[in-house]
Amino acid sequence: MKLIDLNVIYVLVMREFKKFVRARSRLFSSVARPLIWLFFIGGGMSRIVTPSDGMTYTQYIFPGILGMTILFSSIFASISIIWDKEFGFMREILVAPVSRVSIVLGKSMSGTAVSTVQAVIILCLFPFLGIHMSFVNVLGVILVCMLVSFCVSSFGIVLATFYDSYESFTVIMNFIIMPMFFLSGALYPVKHLPAALRAASKLNPLTYGVDALKHLVNPTVEGPMSPDFTLALDLAVVASMTLVFVVVASLVFERKK
Repeated sequence: MKLIDLNVIYVLVMREFKKFVRARSRLFSSVARPLIWLFFIGGGMSRIVTPSDGMTYTQYIFPGILGMTILFSSIFASISIIWDKEFGFMREILVAPVSRVSIVLGKSMSGTAVSTVQAVIILCLFPFLGIHMSFVNVLGVILVCMLVSFCVSSFGIVLATFYDSYESFTVIMNFIIMPMFFLSGALYPVKHLPAALRAASKLNPLTYGVDALKHLVNPTVEGPMSPDFTLALDLAVVASMTLVFVVVASLVFERKK
């Protein structure tokens, strides 16, 4: 049995991606949410918040809105595990002679593909917000979105493995998503938070993902609104947390055989 079976990964990714393409309402809602936050919340806060270097508040939160798109989409993708459990598909996967690592990678990559597509749709708005990015920076944003999506999807899989009903999972999911978003630095710099919240933010993988996006979307910003960490640290932490989540999810799946 191969540790990483590309055929298994391909089947799981294509299955979830086809489900996403066919569910047009899901695509609409996933795009509508960040647009509401970007133009309603961002537009309103721009009247009372004036970031440095002539940057508007809407421009400042744009990396955070990308992070929010990834967060909601990636966590939502892990709900498919609950449905697979209820309809027996997960049982068929677990009794098949395939490695648990391949299952986790396939589920994580399917969430990554869906989340990245949605993030790229939102990314296309940057010229209309007065943000100037080079082609290299745009490509870098897409790659970071893929990395963060994979990390959050893996985290969602870890959560989903402990629940067997849709209702119980959605309760804990909503309890986790909003704190992750508000503590990620998406709406305000982490360095300005109280000490306790700042410490909690440093345990949040989305914090480092949003910070990495800030480096690429607004690379010339300095002062209070500048990124909280270095780009190298952001990428290293996200990659490390991804590895931890994949290993934990694989071990949990192994116990369910």
